[in-house]
Amino acid sequence: MNARHATLSTRRVLVWSGPLMLAACAAVGCMGPLLRHQSPDASGDAAEQDETGAQLISSVAHPHGLGYLKVESVALVTGLAGTGEDPAPSPQRGEMVAELNRREIPQPNALLASPNTALVVVRGLLRPGIQEGDRFDVEVRTPSRSDTKSLRSGWMLETSLTETAILGDALRKGHVTALAKGPILVDPSADGDSQGAYLTRGRILGGGVATKSRKLGLVLDHSHQSVRMSQLVGKAVNQRFFAYIEGQRRGVATPKTDEFIELDIHPRYKDNVGRYMRVVRNLALQESPSGRLKRLELLRSQLLDPVTAAIAAIRLEGMGDEDAIAALKLGAKDDDPEVRFYSAEALAYLDVTEGVEPLATAAREEPAFRVHALAALSTMQDGAASEALESMLKLKSAETRYGAFRALWKMSPEHPTIRGENLGGKFSYHIVDVPGPPMVHVTSSHRPEVVLFGRDHQLKLPLVVDAGERILVNGLSGAQITVSRFSPNEPTQQRTVSTNLDEVIRAVVELGGEYPDVVQMLQEAKATGALTGRFAVNALPEAGREFEDKDSSDDLAAQ
Repeated sequence: MNARHATLSTRRVLVWSGPLMLAACAAVGCMGPLLRHQSPDASGDAAEQDETGAQLISSVAHPHGLGYLKVESVALVTGLAGTGEDPAPSPQRGEMVAELNRREIPQPNALLASPNTALVVVRGLLRPGIQEGDRFDVEVRTPSRSDTKSLRSGWMLETSLTETAILGDALRKGHVTALAKGPILVDPSADGDSQGAYLTRGRILGGGVATKSRKLGLVLDHSHQSVRMSQLVGKAVNQRFFAYIEGQRRGVATPKTDEFIELDIHPRYKDNVGRYMRVVRNLALQESPSGRLKRLELLRSQLLDPVTAAIAAIRLEGMGDEDAIAALKLGAKDDDPEVRFYSAEALAYLDVTEGVEPLATAAREEPAFRVHALAALSTMQDGAASEALESMLKLKSAETRYGAFRALWKMSPEHPTIRGENLGGKFSYHIVDVPGPPMVHVTSSHRPEVVLFGRDHQLKLPLVVDAGERILVNGLSGAQITVSRFSPNEPTQQRTVSTNLDEVIRAVVELGGEYPDVVQMLQEAKATGALTGRFAVNALPEAGREFEDKDSSDDLAAQ
């Protein structure tokens, strides 16, 4: 089947093995500085004080824990179809042998020598504020000068991930902070003739699980370090952000020392840690009632100016009282699209209904605001937000459609319209029964997931495609499709199904197919014309777009 793979390689749908940081950013939002016309984040222009003279937390403290933490290890991949190798002597092999011995695996060198195994290097990025038990993607690749030909269909055995650093001439490892294992997703369209490098690296979606929570907090600047200031900052934060635990109110900030205040992540900001820190740093340390009224009046006027609307909305969100909400409601009705968006975005994080309609309009019509609008809607508990997201599931735009699906899933995974199943224990599978053009969506980051938009997806015959190294989907004769699994020293297993895509996917999984196998089948089916509907991968809205007039952004709105 190499000829067909070579044909597919000239019709690559996506690059599947890009840098892991891109996947991490797509999942939780990057923390770098953003241009104006976009939602501000924690590294933005928080001032020491506003124009009324109110002292802000940013004047005495800076954030801690907003960077990504790289963790890595070596691991063993099994289940290869003779494409592995016996790795040459190296520190990595020695580390792997020591780990196998520690686990009391018999004859570790014989296991490593099998052509059905391969030694790999594993890397992951722990996002800011990640909590124990949270999942993240891991990147897998063979070491340099490896003779392994392909990791396709491979399963990585569990490995412990640690932070590593070179101190002097020695490689030092920290404590174990995560574990990782799972099936490796290799670029489904890569072939051994022209894209061999793509076959020896891949990703395990959600394959890492954090074993320790990462601390988030505020570090007092050197000139402000004192127990009194630490307590003052904690009090200011806790007046705004708190939760009720077993009936008792508990603030999110805990002064630990005279220089560090630990922050719990407020649930509403769990997927937008950057915004959370930005709001916290724009809280006033302390102010009198008259000073608060003066600041409110200033922020009202700044909110109506597109140049200052973003930071004014953040500060009003930080105030969070009825007067601040009233000012944001007026901004959400303003004629200027930027003023309207920033006001509505802040209202959403305050769970105020008046933010829904402007955000839904921005998500549908303005690509520069789409990613932030959907993120804000996903934080709300208001039924109007759920209805707005549900209405977008039938739109033509793939990124708006899937972006709304992801936002609705974050809001309520059991929502009846998007509720799915864990198919065969392998991946999340959703059939979204909505009108609109048929579309199949898969992911190459965050979590293994297949979403069918529309219930009736029929594969066009004839077709013959692979689902991994051992499963063949054959519809060359008759009006049905035969799914077959071929394994050495085992009888061939077969399932005969109709051309309905749902039946084919279920047959592949029933025969032992993993998520990467299903993705390969779908991509080959699309490339050969058997899948006639739209096929999309990671069709999430992009951050970093510049706001443009509507007439010049029509082409982006159709994406």
